Amino acid sequence: MKWMFRKACQMFLAFSVLAMPVMAEEPTSVESLLPVDFPPPAAEPAPAGLAPSAFTPGNVSSVTVAQMGQPLGVVLSGGQLQGGIDFTLSADQVVTNAQLMLNLKVSPAMAARNTTLQLMLNGQPLGTVPLGSADSNVSTYQLDIPAAMVVSRNNISFKINDGDALLCQRDLSDKYQVTIMPSTRLDLEAQQLNIGADLSHFPRPFFDEMQMTPATMMFAFPAKTLPEQVSAAAQVASWLGIQADYRGISFEAMQDKLPEKNGILFGKPGESIGGLKLPASNGAMLQIIDNPGNPVYKLLLVVGNNDRQLRSAVWRLTRGQFKTLTSSAAVEPQTIPVSKPYDAPRWISTERPVRLSELMRKDQSLTATGIWHDSLRLAFRAAPDLFMWDGDTIPLKIGYRFPSEPWIDEDRSYLSMTFNGTFLHNLPVNKQGALETLWHKVGGDARQESYDMPLEPYLIYGDNQLALYFKIETKENAPCSVLLNNNIKSRIDEDSWIDLSNTRHFALLPNLSYFVGASFPFTRLADFSQTVLLLPENPGESEIGTLLDLAARSGNATGTALSNNRVMFGLPSGGANQLHLSESDVLAVSTLEQSAFNRALLAQSSFTSNEHTFGVREPGMWEKAQRWLEGDWGASGVDADRYFSSNEAWRGFVSFRSQWNPSRLVVMAIGSNGEQLSRLHNDLSSARINAGIRGDAAIITDENGVRSFRVGPQFPSGQMPWYMMVVWYANQHSALLAIFGLLFATIIGLSLYALLKQRARKRLNPRGDDRE
Repeated sequence: MKWMFRKACQMFLAFSVLAMPVMAEEPTSVESLLPVDFPPPAAEPAPAGLAPSAFTPGNVSSVTVAQMGQPLGVVLSGGQLQGGIDFTLSADQVVTNAQLMLNLKVSPAMAARNTTLQLMLNGQPLGTVPLGSADSNVSTYQLDIPAAMVVSRNNISFKINDGDALLCQRDLSDKYQVTIMPSTRLDLEAQQLNIGADLSHFPRPFFDEMQMTPATMMFAFPAKTLPEQVSAAAQVASWLGIQADYRGISFEAMQDKLPEKNGILFGKPGESIGGLKLPASNGAMLQIIDNPGNPVYKLLLVVGNNDRQLRSAVWRLTRGQFKTLTSSAAVEPQTIPVSKPYDAPRWISTERPVRLSELMRKDQSLTATGIWHDSLRLAFRAAPDLFMWDGDTIPLKIGYRFPSEPWIDEDRSYLSMTFNGTFLHNLPVNKQGALETLWHKVGGDARQESYDMPLEPYLIYGDNQLALYFKIETKENAPCSVLLNNNIKSRIDEDSWIDLSNTRHFALLPNLSYFVGASFPFTRLADFSQTVLLLPENPGESEIGTLLDLAARSGNATGTALSNNRVMFGLPSGGANQLHLSESDVLAVSTLEQSAFNRALLAQSSFTSNEHTFGVREPGMWEKAQRWLEGDWGASGVDADRYFSSNEAWRGFVSFRSQWNPSRLVVMAIGSNGEQLSRLHNDLSSARINAGIRGDAAIITDENGVRSFRVGPQFPSGQMPWYMMVVWYANQHSALLAIFGLLFATIIGLSLYALLKQRARKRLNPRGDDRE
């Protein structure tokens, strides 16, 4: 009965919203669309009959064109005088008010035509806006959108009404252009729906895959938080990081408090979190309940007596396939697989050539239609420690076909290739060369339909994008109708491939750029089965929250949840935990307030810490001499120490060799306080800051951004045979090799000098000193 009452309320709420007195058929008039700065939309009173706000809470949100998947905006130019964007919204909300803040940039030639831009939402007209001249570079318009038109899946389209007049004008790309700016946004007010306590809906209502904006999740723990509870939370966070993908997700940790909205709770049976007692159970269990503060929101309880039970509960949760209307489930012990090195599903294989068709998203095609179309962009991720010798290249084979229409100017048409923003080559329609050109003129087939493009290794990053664009030019006498001919097709061959099988996994560590780009070296085994997540003995909410953010970044980078991670509080003095540390890399999170923990962790590193300061240890004379002999002249320990001491509020990362195993690595996320540490999530969302993090120390401040240093020595890590290591070492330490060569030559020279001098003496005096 309770469930039926909720459903009735949801249906009544949806009907009330759809029945609001708004005429969807009336287009917005031009006179009402003045280019001014408008205030945010005001909240309207809820329709009569709705439940009190405690039961139907409202949400205010915005989604920009950039968040809809168009980071550069939508450009209408040339023959492409219309375009559109698909976007989705959370399915558990009903929109009650919507406004479009439209930011337009119009080229002077287009503005001079004094035409209009027509907008449509889901096939229904929204209105038109003028494309005349404006005082500012960007014009802003506000359009009220009937709320009933906004649903979970939407399409907003734009069309220049002067398209027919521009049809026969060539070379329009730069002259006539309208850009819907990426800052264009849709402001929404919505009422939250109660979807019921049902595990089959997971990850809803905690995270909705249709949401296109960054999400924030609330995780709650008992007052005495245990390592296994944080380990289970990290497993969930990494899985949610995979689901969030490009949208982004952050986490807030709460100890002995309940979330105000939706949240996930981790604890033992019978424990209390914020006054809520977890259910009793002998084994692992999952349960969804109403939030005591507001029954529209839900709490997911992940309950287990020990690490194994909690790990099993999370593994079962992320497998899904619960029966409908399942509010709780007892979880049997689960068999969790262990990752193999470099088996991350989001990393391109280095075992074989990979076809370009394998790199496509589900909504992509290797075929482009018409003259005017977007570039085909194929994105892939690679392990950051790929290594090749100087002079080696990565093979890329492109098979392609242009349309065979007589009105195409084959001499001016080409396939443009760029890789990570770097121009590679323009591939022609026909083969180049004197004989090929002559053969083509006499009627022979000279089409070029494949090309081998060697890629330089330095072009490969952690995140990569290959862009292919068919630039089709028409002959001067081509009829106007062909400019919008969408019946022609240009195609990339599905058997085109890129081959990274000649690369090796080898790198110098520490290198923080590997960590911020792909959580490396921890993601070498993507499930963190050889990684320890290390926190102080009594971690605070900011430290746990930052660890969850880093877990989500790792899951997003690899496509694998941290199903076999291990969390430790404080440094062990012995036993199984210390043994595990000696076999693992370490990802630690701390603040300056955790002085005892910091001193113990940094004891054998190049860094030092006390209660109020963080700095760099002065290297000894022998260490300085060793670095100088090895050719390591780029260390900047003094500069880093001065920068640490000159900033009061900061956060960042340091990295160094593990004191438990010199072949393992420690990466430490640290802030001057908890507030600074919590800002790391926003920092790592900035492409500029990500690009600036490198070396083994990166310091971020609000005033100066990021500054990076290399403080300690680096060490090689990876898969390299010993005989190749000799060659690599000689190449890396040329100064030391020169000194050894000089010493060797000196010893050999002195030995030969003594030997030849003795031989000369015997030759000049064969009888010795007998005459004396």
